[in-house]
Amino acid sequence: MALTYNIPYHNKNLEIRANIIRSIRLFFSEHDYLEVETPIRIPAPAPEAHIDAIESEDRFLQTSPELCMKRLLASGYPRIFQICRCFRRNERGSRHIPEFTMLEWYRADSDYFVMMEETEALIKYVAAKSGYGNQIRYKGGGIDLFGRWTRMTIAEAFDKYASISVEKALSNDRFDETMAEIEPALGQNTPLFLYDYPAYCGALAKLKTGNSSIAERFELYIGGLELCNGFTELTDPKEQRARFEKELFFRKKAGKKEYPMPEKFLESLSRMPDASGNALGLDRLVMLFADTPTIDDVVAFTPEDL
Repeated sequence: MALTYNIPYHNKNLEIRANIIRSIRLFFSEHDYLEVETPIRIPAPAPEAHIDAIESEDRFLQTSPELCMKRLLASGYPRIFQICRCFRRNERGSRHIPEFTMLEWYRADSDYFVMMEETEALIKYVAAKSGYGNQIRYKGGGIDLFGRWTRMTIAEAFDKYASISVEKALSNDRFDETMAEIEPALGQNTPLFLYDYPAYCGALAKLKTGNSSIAERFELYIGGLELCNGFTELTDPKEQRARFEKELFFRKKAGKKEYPMPEKFLESLSRMPDASGNALGLDRLVMLFADTPTIDDVVAFTPEDL
């Protein structure tokens, strides 16, 4: 006898989501990655001025699994990935939700250029395994996933798309504002890696050798949608502590909650190998393949549904 289910609505995007998650796990299994799970409630989040954690009694819900995963990397696990729930206060919009799903992975003995290549390979693999062809549709435009992916520095993007240079935007405290203006133009027709961010935009990223004003950080844009944030990892505990102290100063100045210093993470950092990492918003990846501009369309429940 066939089972029947009394489902009040059917969201086909949940099936797309499930297929994407299966494909992601297959990709990392085939590339010798170990899937890990780390605690969601942690004693100290990474102190970042513009990311606010949600408190859970005397702890915090993770804004990212980054600190715990890097401690595992420092313990000798060379390739690790995780699909997990993350939480950020005051994030709600068409592309943001306070509780979201993150895909995060780390690879020893690599830099951000290697991580760009692997990110491209991952998305091509997911597209193929999930039944998509070489081209996908997003917001009315066609995007060629299997052609040549574009790489562009932040400075080049500002020169091409913005009304002011990146130097002027930084000096006038208009960098974030200008980025929001140019984002819709990024990754149209073909995916685009935007890289070499100003140093202040990479609190946990290694600075470029010979140019300490640049962080070895990248983001991937497809159809104007920002999908991930990757970088070459900073492994100097003294420099990392100094950066965290600066972020805590900015938080205090803005009247935000001050976070404790993540001491166990800093202690492990000296043992961490050279590595690169990436944090990819899984909900946004589903938005891309489901061809929807709204995150509400790719989750089973929004906060307002509960």
